Amino acid sequence: MNKTIKKVLFIVGGIALLFIAILLFHIITAKPAVYESPNLQVSRIDFKSNIDSVQAKQICADLRTIKGLTTDSIIVKRNVVVYFHNNKITNSEIVFNELMSKRPYEAERFILPANMANKEVCPVDQNSVSYKLSKSINQFFN
Repeated sequence: MNKTIKKVLFIVGGIALLFIAILLFHIITAKPAVYESPNLQVSRIDFKSNIDSVQAKQICADLRTIKGLTTDSIIVKRNVVVYFHNNKITNSEIVFNELMSKRPYEAERFILPANMANKEVCPVDQNSVSYKLSKSINQFFN
């Protein structure tokens, strides 16, 4: 019985060691994610009235036809449309003008107020211990 327990423990230990080796190999050889679109920008259009589901589908369809927008990133809620676009291809003014030329929408382009333009938007406290620890670990593996 003692030999059987030793064999089982040896096999389980070997399997655990194999999994740890595979995990370490993956961590060491994995490359950091490379994002193809570092020029992605978020913009917003404010509509004067609430948008129902039919209008939302119509707005999404119209926005998807505009060059430079990422088609899967259009968010419609109440009277606001948020969309993502490549700022090397287009900008929010061009998108707004093209959308308005498609149908007579009652809307205006959201422009960030000057007092908010330089505000920090990251909600993470960059002086916290957890942030510094995760940043160190990330830099170590990258």
